[in-house]
Amino acid sequence: MAVKQKKPTSPGVRFQVADTFDDITKHKPERSLIVNLKKHAGRGYKGRISMRHRGGGGKRMYRIIDFKRDKDNIKAKVIGIEYDPNRNARIALVQYDDSEKRYILAPLNLALGDTIESGPEVEIEKGNALPLRNIPVGTIVHNVELQSGRGGQLGRSAGAAISISAKEGEFAILKMPSGEQRMVHLGCRATIGQIGNLDAKNVFMGKAGKKRHLGRRPEVRGVAMNPCDHPHGGGEGKSGIGRVQPVSKWGQPALGYKTRIGKRPSDRFILTRRS
Repeated sequence: MAVKQKKPTSPGVRFQVADTFDDITKHKPERSLIVNLKKHAGRGYKGRISMRHRGGGGKRMYRIIDFKRDKDNIKAKVIGIEYDPNRNARIALVQYDDSEKRYILAPLNLALGDTIESGPEVEIEKGNALPLRNIPVGTIVHNVELQSGRGGQLGRSAGAAISISAKEGEFAILKMPSGEQRMVHLGCRATIGQIGNLDAKNVFMGKAGKKRHLGRRPEVRGVAMNPCDHPHGGGEGKSGIGRVQPVSKWGQPALGYKTRIGKRPSDRFILTRRS
């Protein structure tokens, strides 16, 4: 992937940095691997807003991604690299020798015509998936499972690279992109290589309309509100927040305040936190 700076022909594109989509080789999704995606506007199963400033946006279909990579010892050929509107990573359409097609997350430098494979005994090459037990220490992986057979949950965004630092007993110690170190069972699967689309972090929207197309509604600063609407509101003219520490709309400290209640069972697997 590459990005380009738009020419300043209008205020909307003056500072816009856009994706060139040079790495895309297939522009229409595989019809057998897409399903309808219902909009929820940031609301949970109870109908209450759990994420603010979400709603609207363009229509999109969901691409069914094979996060489990459980089709063992059957080679698959890459027949297309596609854009996925539901994630910032690219996806690759692969066709197995038995003619079945699946989508996978596209690793860096995966090209049209490349062959990938899954299974405990496959080679250590980009795009291949195998248990952590069979992957050497120091290898870069992505799409790592937390529970064997459940499907990859770690390292799925653009540019994600997880390093295998060590192996102790039945666990591998992984260093996450955030700096966190955690233990994962050696029976869990991972995919070799770093996820592509490294320049996704360099894209700059440049105008509010592009945010709206993604389903992100406007956000208003607390200091621009009235005191009845936000603790930062009020004051004559352009004023500060009026307190030592910034807080949320409901008065919770916004910087450095721990909101996690109690310990969770997975805490024992975290050796070094990202903070």
